[in-house]
Amino acid sequence: MPNLLRYVSISHKSASVGLREQFHISENKKGMIMDHLCNQFPDICGLLLLVTCNRTEVYFESERTTSVMLQTELLNLKGRKDPGQYRPLFSFSDSTKVTVRHLLKVSSGLESKVLGDAEIIHQIKKAYLFSIDRQLQGSLLERAMQTVFRNHKRISNETSYRDGTTSVAYKSLKVVDDTFPKESSRTKKILIIGAGDIVVQLFKYNTKFGFSNIHISNRTEEKAGRLASIYNAKTYPWKRVLDNDFQGFEVVISAVSNYPQLIRKVLPGSGKRILVDLGMPCNISKSIQTSKRLICYDLDTISVDLEENRKRRMDSIVEVEDILDNEMQGYLKWLEMASLRNTVAQHKEKIFKKVRAYLAEEMQLNDSESAHLLTNQVIKKIFSASESFKYSSIEINKMIKQQATVILKTSA
Repeated sequence: MPNLLRYVSISHKSASVGLREQFHISENKKGMIMDHLCNQFPDICGLLLLVTCNRTEVYFESERTTSVMLQTELLNLKGRKDPGQYRPLFSFSDSTKVTVRHLLKVSSGLESKVLGDAEIIHQIKKAYLFSIDRQLQGSLLERAMQTVFRNHKRISNETSYRDGTTSVAYKSLKVVDDTFPKESSRTKKILIIGAGDIVVQLFKYNTKFGFSNIHISNRTEEKAGRLASIYNAKTYPWKRVLDNDFQGFEVVISAVSNYPQLIRKVLPGSGKRILVDLGMPCNISKSIQTSKRLICYDLDTISVDLEENRKRRMDSIVEVEDILDNEMQGYLKWLEMASLRNTVAQHKEKIFKKVRAYLAEEMQLNDSESAHLLTNQVIKKIFSASESFKYSSIEINKMIKQQATVILKTSA
């Protein structure tokens, strides 16, 4: 039975953030879980664990272990003893073709919450390097990753899909970066208020900007503490936010839902101060937005030109899917030839014996050189034959005779 590439996934498409959190795998536990899965299922020869804020996915190459078996084991590791209850939250497949197509769509940002998310390809690359370090790239997975990287490069070079950003989180950090001198912007004291998806995106995109003095505050302090721990930030008391005590902060980005007029006072201190309001309804009082010392942005002003970028991406989807289909066909062609190579390898010794017997009986030739030459010609013929070729003994004998005749004519 040949190996198949399979996957198990829970993502924003199938589960809320609260449910996804239950199956999140922390960075320091990835290696342990991968080792456990490989010990539990020894036929796994390739394994990639992709964990982001919006998805937890396992891609694996195995002969017998199915996606349902692996998903059940993941549930056990998370203390969930009723697989049937959680199964609807997951998508999975035991088809190599379906798995590779899913991986291509994920890596292209077609499955992302933010269409065309540029960060996902870096997260996939990091996950794959982790697999390589543990010698878990497999052959089907390795070829799939080569296809993913080629697909990404073609999309970047041949379409407008990756031009500009469509994320208000990215744009918010960009305006901070553009406002202050480069030599000082990285150490500006920044307060992020909230702990929802936008705040998670802010932290995610900060890997590109490298702001190092970030504080986070939230009504539920446990959530703020969790994000601070993950992203190496500091927590700030919610009570001080309610008191509008922003002493020392040069940038405040607020993304709290259902908390209008949360910020009512101008940020103290001299020099430029930036307020970014990503809340709905607005978190910042209109009364302070006219202060000359403040640079204020809300969802409308921060989104200027984002809609144009979003439209450009939408218009490029057909081109992206065409490239994806083309790369998918290339993978399937390789898969077909790989299967054929395995079959030929299994038959090569048998073909060689038939060739030697034919040469000895029909042509009175006993040298190995002629036998190897004819064997290679027969194998080449097999590779060029139709995919329905069954490698029957009669067909192989017929090929040997045909190729022997060709070789004799050539050497005559």
